[in-house]
Amino acid sequence: MSEESLAIAGMMESDDKFEPTVWIESLVSILASFLADPRLRYSHGIQPNVVEGEICLVLATWLETTDRTTYDYVMEFAKANQLKTKLDRRTGERALQKPA
Repeated sequence: MSEESLAIAGMMESDDKFEPTVWIESLVSILASFLADPRLRYSHGIQPNVVEGEICLVLATWLETTDRTTYDYVMEFAKANQLKTKLDRRTGERALQKPA
């Protein structure tokens, strides 16, 4: 399995800004869950983050084999809205961590 992640930006292929601007928060909230404490926990494989100074939705490519439905949903959303997607090159603690 690849340890890479994709960063999906809020910019469209046409260089227009994608509206609404809260799409990242909305999408990760749908895929998040609550535990015993009343805090929202993002999925390990999909999280909002700042990549190269831009707010992005970061999607772990290992979800393609471990949670294909989520991976396909997010990638189809990006494709349907013509969002720019690039490889997230962050490493170490800054990168998405695969759950143990």
